[in-house]
Amino acid sequence: MKTTPKLITMTPLYIALSLALVGCKSTEVRRVDSNQEVALSDKWNGKDSQLVSEAMVNDMLSFPWVNDHLAKEGTRPAVIIQSVRNKSHQHIAVDTFLNDLKRAILRSGQADFVASADLRGEIRNERKDQELNSSLATQNEMGQEQGADYALSGTINSFLDEQGGSRVTFYQVDLRLIDMTTNREVWNGQKKIQKVQERSRFGF
Repeated sequence: MKTTPKLITMTPLYIALSLALVGCKSTEVRRVDSNQEVALSDKWNGKDSQLVSEAMVNDMLSFPWVNDHLAKEGTRPAVIIQSVRNKSHQHIAVDTFLNDLKRAILRSGQADFVASADLRGEIRNERKDQELNSSLATQNEMGQEQGADYALSGTINSFLDEQGGSRVTFYQVDLRLIDMTTNREVWNGQKKIQKVQERSRFGF
């Protein structure tokens, strides 16, 4: 009578033991500096958002419109961000990018920033509440808001180029600044990022 090889009969046992060992492995989590880039893929990440916003705001504030406004009005220009549309192939947290833009503008000290329409509505409701419930000495009057002098808007686009085991992801951010009084475009900026990812044996 022919016997079954021992290796075959024990294969299910080996499989069970292997699965058990895999299941027992723990996942390591490490805290890293938030300013350190951790790039696990070619996708847009937080570092991209930070670097692009800082570079574009620095370029924007280097153009003549800032000094022209100071000379004409005697005050720092006030900027409002209208919208930055994500037209790329992937999900991008646009709100995070907008906040990075706002921080870069405020940190520069060269321009003021005006709150968005939604936030202005909430603040106006608060002022109405103050009229009813706050003392005269602590009330903030209606009609004292600072209007925006310039509106900032733009788009985020992306392009893919793939061949063999390599993929190149190209991001392009276009922003423009418009004079609210004249509709004149006083600045137009562009920032490009290119990332290369090599295919592993598990794919991209």
